[in-house]
Parts: sequence; structure tokens; C-alpha cells
Amino acid sequence: MLKHIVLFKLKDSAGGAGKDQNAWKLKAAIEALAGKIPQIVTMEVGINTVPAEAAYDVALYSEFSDKDGLEIYQKHPEHMKVVDLVKSVAAGRVVVDYVI
Repeated sequence: MLKHIVLFKLKDSAGGAGKDQNAWKLKAAIEALAGKIPQIVTMEVGINTVPAEAAYDVALYSEFSDKDGLEIYQKHPEHMKVVDLVKSVAAGRVVVDYVI
């Protein structure tokens, strides 16, 4: 099993919306992938509730059967639409992938 974790730090505003609105928009867009990309074993998206300088705004936790499943997900056209959204609203992101 491969675990894929991404943390997003959002811009204060982007696309005419504030950080909070964009966090909810990003959450909904990512969660919609679960029904469209069969390689996703499980997925959870959370919005940070405890503001701190070191905190990120949105967290993605997902699982894939293996590295091939993750690679298919990352290249999937529906995922690429979310990547475009991320590029427009995120100031930064960090990623970790590990096998258990």
C-alpha cells in the first residue's frame, strides 16, 4: 500500500475569492476525484482549523495499491484539472509518499 500525503498552503486571495473559499473549493475538487479515478483506494481531505504560522491550509491523505496506481492517478485528465486549480490558488505545497 502506498500512502500519498500533500499539504497545501493557499494564497490569501486568488481568482476573486479569499483563502477560506478557495480551501473549500479545493477540498470539493479533490474529493470529486474519488469517484472518477479507480486507482484511489481511499482519500480524505481536511481544512486546517487551528491557524498558526507553520500550518498549512488543506491536507490530502490518500492511498493507492502501489506506485503504478499513484502514477496513473497523477496523469489522469481529471487530476490534471485539479492541478490547474492548485496552481491558481496555492502559494506552496509539500508532499510525502511512503509504502507500508
